[in-house]
Amino acid sequence: MYLDHEEEDYNLSLSKFESMLKTNKVLFFDSEEFEEIILHYLDTGKSNLAKKALKFGLEQHPKSTGLKLVQVEMLIYEDKLEIAEKLLNELYAIEPTNEEIFIQKANIYSKRDNHEKAVELLNEALQFTEDFSDIYNLIGMEYLFMDNLELAKSNFIKCLEEDIEDQSAIYNVVYCFEFLDQNEAAIDYLKKYIDKNPYSEIAWHQKGRLYYGLKEYENAVRAFEFATYIDDEFVGAFMEKGKALERLKRYEEAIESFAKTIELDDPTSYALLRIGKCNEKLGYKAEALIYYNKTVHEDPLLDKGWIAITDFYIRQKKYSKALHYANKALAIDDQNQAYWKRFATINKAMGLFEEAEYGFRKAVELGDCQLDTWLFWVDILQYLGEFDNAVLTLLQAADYFPEEYEIEYRLAGLNFMLKENEKGTFHLSNGLRLNFKNNTLLEELFPKVWAMKKVQSYIVKHKH
Repeated sequence: MYLDHEEEDYNLSLSKFESMLKTNKVLFFDSEEFEEIILHYLDTGKSNLAKKALKFGLEQHPKSTGLKLVQVEMLIYEDKLEIAEKLLNELYAIEPTNEEIFIQKANIYSKRDNHEKAVELLNEALQFTEDFSDIYNLIGMEYLFMDNLELAKSNFIKCLEEDIEDQSAIYNVVYCFEFLDQNEAAIDYLKKYIDKNPYSEIAWHQKGRLYYGLKEYENAVRAFEFATYIDDEFVGAFMEKGKALERLKRYEEAIESFAKTIELDDPTSYALLRIGKCNEKLGYKAEALIYYNKTVHEDPLLDKGWIAITDFYIRQKKYSKALHYANKALAIDDQNQAYWKRFATINKAMGLFEEAEYGFRKAVELGDCQLDTWLFWVDILQYLGEFDNAVLTLLQAADYFPEEYEIEYRLAGLNFMLKENEKGTFHLSNGLRLNFKNNTLLEELFPKVWAMKKVQSYIVKHKH
């Protein structure tokens, strides 16, 4: 592969400059060479070398506006805004039509959160520039900072009208459409854009993402497919295509697509997990298990991996295996509510009620607010004969789920068991009011209470 002349010259300049630093011989460079050397060091994070190059550059070219503007950029980067502003004012007095001066002034105002002023200065820069796309892009970014998504969007669109290949502007336009909840309009925009630039894999990929968001999975697959035809190493498009195929229950094809991402790049735990899920859906249990194990090996902190492997064994009713993995997951992260809920569910299935009670309690303490978690917990407390605790827990749950008949019937039953007949009647009345036809829940959970004459007559009375 041959380097073009420009790149060759650029590499020569760099090695010439670095040998100058080593030998302490002062060599001459023109000002543009210095600019390129400095920007190279800034881009690669070598700010000390950039400063040295700037120092030599200004010694050799003390009047170079280009170098002084690079100096301004470095000052702004270091938050030395006052010094940068002073230097820009001096430059403006010499070159009042230099667009870069307006751009850097706008940069300073942007850093000070005065985005309106930044936009004003960028609009002035438009009068003196030949590179409109860059400035429209910067104006779009300022409007993003101001949360004015409509104006941001129209500037990113202008940017793409000037430079159809600007990839960051495509992402930004789509971001604005999505944020404004205009997904269909975004698809229409991308259709027109693709008519002009049919080989933009980014546009096809974004179109696929939008279709996926609208649950139009067939269209999404087609769009992702085009993205992969244009760039057959586009990992993101293969990943998204796999997700859409999985939604369409085309599991074999989905596996192929996820596998392609692993072939092109390092395997991600997400791709391994999805391949596992697809295999399980196809009934290939041994394959599924291999991929679930690979998932947790690849990323032990990904809770979805541990949950998949634990749920796999729960579905097989292989509870001791499931418990083994739930415990492994908890050893890595004992603050994960989903792990504790599974730990509890497995122990409950194995008849280990004290461990199950502890698991449900931990899940709730760590923020699990699902109704079934509270109810499982309470039913176990009742089974263990801890009626008072069960009542307190239900009252707590009622704060999250007011007007929930399953809570009211349980409170009724527990209060009658505790001989708190008045409270029992109050909650029974609430349960009957909220859902009369499910009053048999009381019979299911509290057969002794259900058999009480006063309870039966109260239900009959309520019915009439």
